[in-house]
Amino acid sequence: MTQAKLSRRTALQWLGATGASLCAPWVHTQGKPVVKVLGTHVTLQETLRQQAMQDLGIELRFEARGSAAVLQKASMQPEAFDLYEQWSNSVPVLWRSGAIQGIDKRQLRYWDEINDLTKTGRLSPDANIGAGDAPYRLLHVQANQQLGSQHSNTLSFLPYVHNVDSFGYNTDHIAAAEPYVEESWGWLLDSQHQGKVGIVNAPTIGLFDLALAAQAKGLAQFNDIGNITRDELDALFNVLYEFKRRGHFSGYWTSVPESVEFMASGRVTLESMFSPAVTQLNSRNVPVVYAAPKEGYRGWHGVMCLSSASQGRSKAAAYDYMNWWLSGWPGAFIARQGYYISNPQRSRQYLSKAEWDYWYEGLPASQNLPGTDGQTAVRKGQRRRGGSYQRRLSHVVVWNSVMPTYDYSLQKWYEFISS
Repeated sequence: MTQAKLSRRTALQWLGATGASLCAPWVHTQGKPVVKVLGTHVTLQETLRQQAMQDLGIELRFEARGSAAVLQKASMQPEAFDLYEQWSNSVPVLWRSGAIQGIDKRQLRYWDEINDLTKTGRLSPDANIGAGDAPYRLLHVQANQQLGSQHSNTLSFLPYVHNVDSFGYNTDHIAAAEPYVEESWGWLLDSQHQGKVGIVNAPTIGLFDLALAAQAKGLAQFNDIGNITRDELDALFNVLYEFKRRGHFSGYWTSVPESVEFMASGRVTLESMFSPAVTQLNSRNVPVVYAAPKEGYRGWHGVMCLSSASQGRSKAAAYDYMNWWLSGWPGAFIARQGYYISNPQRSRQYLSKAEWDYWYEGLPASQNLPGTDGQTAVRKGQRRRGGSYQRRLSHVVVWNSVMPTYDYSLQKWYEFISS
């Protein structure tokens, strides 16, 4: 069976597992070129859509879904989008299935400004690259049409937003601990939190959160956590099933808004989280801390991929939109929800000194700082958990990844979630 057929078969399995439905094809309007963007709530925000349409004179149509559903649809329906926005672990699946085409690096206006994280794998010589699908390993299309790290003029994705992920906890219920020293992935499997733990329902993300937790608690060991074997997966899920039988997990969220509701409602006191959820909860005066685990972060890198079906005016407008994302303003906007951009110096002029010092330098906030909604998300005197951009991205233990055992891990994950 070919890789493409394997990916499409797997996509059908996802579809059955999640009950996702196919949507009717987009209808193009007359006049302005239309760019259909399929992605998650992380970047598909109305403020960004309106600003881009105003700046570029194009029609943008956003379709936001949970991360697993986004990958399912993109793999099966490349004609349903022009641009795909998600994480780098999506790229191997989309490339093998033929859902995306290469991006001409020479048409990317700010390529030379993009920093070394995606070009070489690290921001500084002593940084930990991290196990699994470090984005630089997937960025360039090689002469044999495989993805690799050897630089070429054709890219599999545009590097843009990125961050490190961990878990959030409510300090009304769990005492704040020291970053990099006391905070641990093992907390997700600590019995004192039984019944109050939430996990992200994404097999290339939540799986690593739980693998890191099991390893931290001494309940499982992995030779290479970025490449977990079938036997290691079996052992891990035996552990997780036992926790589930005891009612340890409260739920499995599929989108940032759902994770916010989990924590705000009191359903959980500890959960897998993405940075925007923490920012939103803090702006609502819910005291959530985003942990800096002593074992290291799970890293992710946003990708913008070009559909294999995109052509003509829509394809040209898609390049305009990709370039817009690295033009400065979008990077500043996304910084206010805790995300970094691949060419941060261009965005610096759109951030106040207080914002730059807090979000990028890891310094205490010299004043109250707004989130993307304009509400106060950071109080004066607060310091970003984990420190500066360079320090945080130097502590990646594993990246969101599609492992060689991906199909098997997918089967095990959905059996676990649905049991």
